[in-house]
Amino acid sequence: MRSISSPRERSAPRRYRGVDLHGDAVEGEFVGMTLVVAVKEDCLGCRSVFQSSVDAFGDVTTLLVAARASKEPWWGETHHRLVISERLLADLDIRFPPSYVVIDATRATVVCEGAVFGPEQVKEEIAAYLM
Repeated sequence: MRSISSPRERSAPRRYRGVDLHGDAVEGEFVGMTLVVAVKEDCLGCRSVFQSSVDAFGDVTTLLVAARASKEPWWGETHHRLVISERLLADLDIRFPPSYVVIDATRATVVCEGAVFGPEQVKEEIAAYLM
């Protein structure tokens, strides 16, 4: 059983902009299949995401995104790319972190989404989209 039974396929931006934990500008372009994990500042359950290895979600580019930064120490210790961007969350129509979307950048489309309970669960749910 998936965390969301009927993902909403929808358009996705080709680029993103925001800031890092230090307030420095961050921008990039989505390439190939990309996992975007939306986290929030007061989420103890997000800790396993921040502390996971870069390959914890499988062979996929991963980007963590939040509306606001947190002072929790594990935010600064993550091995994943992290961007603070309310705009990106809105562009992806992500309303309730912790959640994830998988973007197919060649089609500029969100192809999969779900709630986040941990890296292994997300990896399992997105595996079919990465083949």
